[in-house]
Amino acid sequence: MIPVYQPYFGGKEKEYVAQCLDSTWISSKGEFINRFESSFAEYIGANHATSVCNGTVAIHLALEALGVGAGDEVIVPTFTYIASVNTILQTGATPVFVDSLASTWQVDPEDIERKITPRTKAVMVVHLYGQPCDMVPIVAICHKHRLLLIEDCAESFGSTYKGRHTGTFGDIATFSFFGNKTITTGEGGMVVARDREVIDKAYHLKNQGVSTTREYWHDVVAYNYRMTNICAAIGLAQLEQASDILAKKRRIADWYATHLQGLPLDVHAEQPGTVHSFWMCSVMLHDAKDRPALRAHFKAHGIDTRPTFYPAHTMPHCLDSGAFPVAESLGARGINLPSYPALTEDDVRQVCGVARDYFATVA
Repeated sequence: MIPVYQPYFGGKEKEYVAQCLDSTWISSKGEFINRFESSFAEYIGANHATSVCNGTVAIHLALEALGVGAGDEVIVPTFTYIASVNTILQTGATPVFVDSLASTWQVDPEDIERKITPRTKAVMVVHLYGQPCDMVPIVAICHKHRLLLIEDCAESFGSTYKGRHTGTFGDIATFSFFGNKTITTGEGGMVVARDREVIDKAYHLKNQGVSTTREYWHDVVAYNYRMTNICAAIGLAQLEQASDILAKKRRIADWYATHLQGLPLDVHAEQPGTVHSFWMCSVMLHDAKDRPALRAHFKAHGIDTRPTFYPAHTMPHCLDSGAFPVAESLGARGINLPSYPALTEDDVRQVCGVARDYFATVA
């Protein structure tokens, strides 16, 4: 079986975890928490960072730290993983869906502008599959309308736009370190912010709202969203290998682009002025009718794949009757191919060969 993803442990993960066990600092305090947070902030060029227990709570914490709540609207692409939307709902705010661009699969800035109302408080962009959104017009829109800007960077560690890492354009941004992410802590996430006041609020909320001056005194309704020292130890070891992991994934994307040429599909390509981190090597079929059969063909040959995200506005708890033709098309035609760092060119040739076999039979 060729899995769609598996983590890559080639550094000091075992050594650092052993240090946690030997020290007995295995919960949410210990040296690796601060080391991972500061190293991560330095790596992406963020001002401030605080770690959390997963990528979904990172988004929820970011929204809460910005004061998003009942009566507010948050603009969000419908073509995204559901966590982007569920966390908005959890604050009591209303998600307002926007369409995507066929060329990049990312949120459409013009549709953002069209959906702004007097209740709009924030715009959430999602850098899907490792390709950055077009941030210049989005930042301009937020400045023009005095809106908060949130970046969901769960899939874009290692991605840059005009020389800046994703997550450094907005008021606040979030990352995920789930087991299938470019760097992983098993479960984990990070919140980064431009302003100290915002990150201090995020820290306060993630830590049960505990007072900084009075022991075991809690002054707000808050959460336990803290990362463990063991997870941070794994994350630091992963971060130390980030350049190598990203280089391996770029090489895999190049192999796919070469070996899939001539088939009725388009690879998710890097856009000018950006660095695509290729979290997933993804393709968009020309005909949506091919996806179920092609995925079944892959499965029969021991190759795991997954579909691109179904648009959030089609989910039972998020139904929206608006028109989102690009997002619906992308959600119906896309496939994520095996993309893990240890994949070899022979593995990629095998995947592409199975795809060629399928299209030969339906030609």
